[in-house]
Amino acid sequence: MALIRKLPIAPNFNFIGKRMAMLAFAACLFSASLLLFATVGLNFGVDFRGGILIEVRTNGPANLSDMRSRLGALGLGAVTLQEFGAADEVLINLQRQEGEESAQGAAVQAVKEALGSRVTEYRRTEFVGPKVGGELKVAGALATVLAILGIALYVWFRFEWPFAVAALVALIHDVVAMIGFFALTQLEFDLSTLAAVLTVAGYSINDTVVIFDRVREALRKYKKMPILELLNMSINQTLTRTILTSSTTLLAVLALAIFGGAVIRGFSTSLIWGILVGTYSSFGLAVPLLTFMNLRRAGIGDEEKGEKRPSKAKTSAKTT
Repeated sequence: MALIRKLPIAPNFNFIGKRMAMLAFAACLFSASLLLFATVGLNFGVDFRGGILIEVRTNGPANLSDMRSRLGALGLGAVTLQEFGAADEVLINLQRQEGEESAQGAAVQAVKEALGSRVTEYRRTEFVGPKVGGELKVAGALATVLAILGIALYVWFRFEWPFAVAALVALIHDVVAMIGFFALTQLEFDLSTLAAVLTVAGYSINDTVVIFDRVREALRKYKKMPILELLNMSINQTLTRTILTSSTTLLAVLALAIFGGAVIRGFSTSLIWGILVGTYSSFGLAVPLLTFMNLRRAGIGDEEKGEKRPSKAKTSAKTT
């Protein structure tokens, strides 16, 4: 609490003065993410690529190398194994076998016979066909695009087109940065992690809209203030709120990542990265982009004639 109370209500950092550096950083992150996606690619889960997913519990700590050699000798194609939380829990991925459902069942039976008494419990078995996986890929991509466009339309309706363009660019940046994170870490990309991408898009636009609201209010109130100074003031006035909101959200997501188990580890880990990227893009990308837009002052809805600039000395001295 003492640390929170020491945070200034409106600090006076020169964000807009460093806008080119912040935009360059965002551009590098965007480009690196695209490059990773194009060269490394995503580690698609069974939801998207189709196949057989088996979660097992072994008799004591799992010997992955022994299990891998036994399953590899079955001639079932690509087989991947990974610890799934505890040392005695293993997730087995098999490529889909040629044939109908009976062929998939035969593959599962072969796995059970090969592992024998080493496995004490088969916790779940899932089958996903390649057609279903392909349809889910298309549906997931479509859902992401429609969500981004819908958010941009909302910002356009609530503000004006320059704000919508800046918000759209920031959202695309956040989504691509998330994709790059999955390509770099090779975390399994499935429906739950796609939900994390959409969650980050919503979280990021929330931060952006708060700052845009302050920009719009300042445009109404300070008719003669230079645009660069006005944008910098708006970021600073909302900075404490942004830091506190992101910090409390990160604490909750960190708890999920540490104690939530392997089932949601990909979801929670990607959310941590997404919150950091989304917070940065709100003040480091979306607002600096407004400096290249022709922001209107007249007719924006407030007809106040007087203008009184906030005192930098007073605002920087205030504390929450």
